[in-house]
Amino acid sequence: MLVIGSGPAGRRAAVQSAKLGKSVLVVDRGKRHGGVSVHTGTIPSKTLRETVLNLSGWRERGFYGQSYRVKKDISALDLMQRLHKTLDHEVEVLQHQFMRNMVRSAFAEASFVDANTVLLTDEDGDTHKVSFDKALIATGTKPFRPAHVPFDRTRVFDSDEILEIEALPRTLTVIGGGVIGVEYATIFSALDVPVTLIEARGSILDFVDREIVADFIHQMRDRGMTIRLGTEVKGIEAGATGVDVALSDGRRVRSQILLFAAGRSGNVDALNLGAIGIAADRRGRLKVDPKTFQTDVPNIYAAGDVIGFPSLASTSMEQGRVAACHAFGIPLPPAPESFPYGIYAVPEISTVGMSEEEAREAGIAYECGIARFRETSRGHIMGVNSGFLKLIFALDTRRLLGAHIVGEGATELIHIGQAVINLHGTVDFFVENTFNYPTLAEAYKVAGLDAWNRMGQP
Repeated sequence: MLVIGSGPAGRRAAVQSAKLGKSVLVVDRGKRHGGVSVHTGTIPSKTLRETVLNLSGWRERGFYGQSYRVKKDISALDLMQRLHKTLDHEVEVLQHQFMRNMVRSAFAEASFVDANTVLLTDEDGDTHKVSFDKALIATGTKPFRPAHVPFDRTRVFDSDEILEIEALPRTLTVIGGGVIGVEYATIFSALDVPVTLIEARGSILDFVDREIVADFIHQMRDRGMTIRLGTEVKGIEAGATGVDVALSDGRRVRSQILLFAAGRSGNVDALNLGAIGIAADRRGRLKVDPKTFQTDVPNIYAAGDVIGFPSLASTSMEQGRVAACHAFGIPLPPAPESFPYGIYAVPEISTVGMSEEEAREAGIAYECGIARFRETSRGHIMGVNSGFLKLIFALDTRRLLGAHIVGEGATELIHIGQAVINLHGTVDFFVENTFNYPTLAEAYKVAGLDAWNRMGQP
């Protein structure tokens, strides 16, 4: 098995192949293992978020007021120190995992010669060919960088470069209301940086339940963020003191720096895909069988962000494992119908299963139950004054269809909903079971009772 890329999909495919007794080579063109997830994506942004929330005292402000701080003057250096320590640990764990499983690795750029051969080129320009039986393309993505945006690493940054800022900005404009744009916008806002978020579409996070998004937008505006929805960017000018953004409605947005986070594209340019008869779409994404992750070339697979939505580290890992098992003839049961989606903004959002809009479109008769964190004892203890849990149940079967959370701990709490959905549980599970008290997870019982009261007894 040849694995191109050592991010979540590549790592899991490599280890799974090794555990099946196969000879495995992982090729990565970076200088360290981990791929985009470890070095510029998932781990850095989540580490940055955790550092900001800890140093700023964000979680304690519900009790001590908006002026509360753990560290008065937070610098970019404070953020980077924790970031680099975390990344070093992640790389060390990954290297040890490869060693334990006898996975070989090479730092080089891979280019296909044919469907069983690649040409590897290392940083010194030395080349050699490697033949393989099976291959997995797990090269991840890079920030989309349109020609009209004047990226300069001084005033205008992409989502990789923003991790290298030398000083915290006094003001920030973020273009892009997707997951990455929203995460960074709210992280800097938690540092009390005035932030303007610009999105050309009429809303943000289109795949999330609209009631959750509405509450999230309210929380962002409530703490002083400016949100410009439904307006396109007509021009960006970077000057000596800041960036000027012209919008289609005639307004202008000025800030010290700008983050452009409107989309990503697949890292496929150097792979010479034409040699094996595979074509990427305009954003560099590869088409695969959604159950096996095979490309149009039977012995070559692709997984992770390079195949598009959902572009999560968690789903990428599972895609890599499934691809490796299929490549070597190991039968697998069908994947669970639902997986959780976590957005590490401030506050967190997490969702699993059907949204209210999806249930309505499917013609399913449903009822919702709501639990607000401020109504739980744990919420009082923590000083939480916002956030809620929403559960959606089918009226005929009483089964849980979807769970949606905005607020503190959402990405941890969501797994209870995930388990109940995939095990075909009903509203009665929440009503009849006991939850630890006081916990935020108790909100599941509150939301279950809320829905049960409206649904009536079976």
